[in-house]
Amino acid sequence: MLRENAADLVAFLTVAEEGNFTRAAVKLGVSQSALSQNIRTLEERLGVRLLSRTTRRVAPTEAGERLRQTLAPRFEAIENELSALTELRDKPAGNIRISATDYACQTLLLPKLQPLLQQYPEINVEIIIDYGLTDIVSEHFDAGVRSGEQVAKDMIAVCIGPDIRMAIVASPRYFSGKLLPKTPQDLTSHNCINLRLPTRGAVFPWELAKDGRELNVRTHGQLVLNNTLQKLNACLAGYGVASVPLDLAQPYIDRGELIQVLDDWCQPYSGHYLYYANRRQSSRAFDLVVEALRYRH
Repeated sequence: MLRENAADLVAFLTVAEEGNFTRAAVKLGVSQSALSQNIRTLEERLGVRLLSRTTRRVAPTEAGERLRQTLAPRFEAIENELSALTELRDKPAGNIRISATDYACQTLLLPKLQPLLQQYPEINVEIIIDYGLTDIVSEHFDAGVRSGEQVAKDMIAVCIGPDIRMAIVASPRYFSGKLLPKTPQDLTSHNCINLRLPTRGAVFPWELAKDGRELNVRTHGQLVLNNTLQKLNACLAGYGVASVPLDLAQPYIDRGELIQVLDDWCQPYSGHYLYYANRRQSSRAFDLVVEALRYRH
């Protein structure tokens, strides 16, 4: 490969992956005009058009897609080799990006990562709060965090937390003058705080189980939110009944700030897992993060 092609090839690959000149320029730390010139220079040198530009998106042409498929794995291999060289340093270093929910971040990631980051100041961790079941490979995350049932079978999964149990709770102020729910069906007469996930159009059903009987209860209420901590705060404020992780609700239950109902219908389910694609040459920094998060019974 000619030396003058290297920067242009990196520019092309970044634009092809981002589908947008502005985002690609930001990622590369160059101006849009300089990036456009790189692409024009490469196209002129090769004698073929590599990118098709519209007002909304930039996409590879047939020739561009062929080049992208050839370049991507080779540049990834080069990056892996360069990362492996950092292992020769005295201290582990690197940037680790993780996709997780706010609940997993607050209860698992932040408490477990604190000692590690204090010990290794050159390891940087970026946590993106996300309920959208993001494809961590296409979005360039090093790892993601989900409950066990949500992890794809082709991923490597490491358990990082115990089984989860939900609690159905409301504040004493909300329950004042109302009958407490005795059966799952009673929830339909209460103002329930619901959850809507980005990957599902409908409101998320409440999954309950008792003595082998499983129910998906469709509840109704005035408030719909998109994360767990917001639901807990709304519940404490008296908006209605919510289903939240028991470990989050327990301190408030103990202090009498929340009342728990239908406890026998809330059965434990698989806890959180850190998952990632097969890493042929994982960095020492990544390995240390995995071990710091690993759940030890």
